[in-house]
Amino acid sequence: MNQRRRHNEPRAPRKEILGWAMFDFANQAYTLLIITVIFPVLFTTVIVGDAEDQYQLGNLLWSVALSISYLLVVLTAPVLGAIIDFQASKKRFLFYSYIVTIVATTLLYLVEPGMIVLGVILLILSNYAYSMGETIIAAFLPSLGPPQDLGKISGFGWGLGYIGGLVSAGFVIVYLGEPILENFDRIRWVGPFAALFFLLAANPTILWVREPGRALKLPEGESYVTIGFARLGRTIRDIGQFRDLSIFLISVFFEMAAIYIVITFAFIYGDQVVQWDEDVRIMMFVVVQITAAAGAFFFGFIQDKIGALFTNILILILWFFAVLAIYGVMDITEWINSFFDAEMEEQHIFLYVGVLAGSCLGSSQSASRTLVGLFTPHEKAAEFYGFWGLFYKMAGIFGIIGLGLLQAQFGLQVAVLFCAVLFLLAIVFCLFVSQKRGEVTADAYEENSGRTAGR
Repeated sequence: MNQRRRHNEPRAPRKEILGWAMFDFANQAYTLLIITVIFPVLFTTVIVGDAEDQYQLGNLLWSVALSISYLLVVLTAPVLGAIIDFQASKKRFLFYSYIVTIVATTLLYLVEPGMIVLGVILLILSNYAYSMGETIIAAFLPSLGPPQDLGKISGFGWGLGYIGGLVSAGFVIVYLGEPILENFDRIRWVGPFAALFFLLAANPTILWVREPGRALKLPEGESYVTIGFARLGRTIRDIGQFRDLSIFLISVFFEMAAIYIVITFAFIYGDQVVQWDEDVRIMMFVVVQITAAAGAFFFGFIQDKIGALFTNILILILWFFAVLAIYGVMDITEWINSFFDAEMEEQHIFLYVGVLAGSCLGSSQSASRTLVGLFTPHEKAAEFYGFWGLFYKMAGIFGIIGLGLLQAQFGLQVAVLFCAVLFLLAIVFCLFVSQKRGEVTADAYEENSGRTAGR
């Protein structure tokens, strides 16, 4: 039975686990440099540069570009996952996404002030390829060890990823400088640098990670596309069997909508609302990376002790209070100064909020990835993680566009409260999920019969 096979799954060799985790190490350079820290500020304030309108157009175009790339993932990830499972071709498609990400990110060097269309096109292409790679690499997780080890393995990957982000973005901040017009000739190298880092750091993944599963024979008269849609159709018909996965994916939608907002707008918020100094911006980057890595490692072990679901709910609660602190950083600073007769600045209080947010950042995404692995039969790993990617990126579209429209109407500070509402909704849906029941369902699934054994 699958149950025996899943729980007796040997842990993969350390070299292979390290190779798998190195993809997290590599792609965090893209996340931070292109999506979070450098390029969003460069795009909104220099390439679009509508300072007279408080960068509202730049912020909106940034939101639209990312949302289009996520929509492409939504439209392609599930059926592509079904094809990948049938072909047993995770490594091949991972390699394709890796190459496209590197090329498109390198070409960001060509984007100069005013070249908005080119910037948007390259951002969409690079982020789509990166996002597909993120989904495919996650589909390897269930084959790397038994369910009781997946939390540690996933947490190790996320933690190593934030170390990679610290190394890559630290180099850019120190040697390339600020994302401002006066420094454009240097900072434009951020794209080629992120691409080179990704190229080199992900090599162990390509070399050391084995292709799990075996390819199935293509029936006569069928194509991989028709097979992919047929498998996807069967999964949709059978999705009612995977009740806990289905409900959890709804929670993931709201959770990731909020996290995408934080990732995409945190440094824009620091620039436009808190109006921090350059040294504080650098310190925030360092603080978030260190605490995110520590949180991912720590909560990865906690997941395997108290359960990934309970851990995820705990982290969502912490996220809710972190967002309230981001919104209220001005009032919190005023209260601290009044109560303690101090002279703290908002930007420094914002750093302390960054500690809490950073601790939640890596750990929440790690717990989400683990739970999907626990609820997934081996033979449907890429397909189910394709659905995870679908909800992930639909969340990105919803969250980023939602905040983009809200900030255009009410300003960025008020709009950030949208995140708090999203985290609350994620908590509510998690309360209807049973980790034990979800694992039993995945253990008992028989693909040939299209149903769970004994049901």
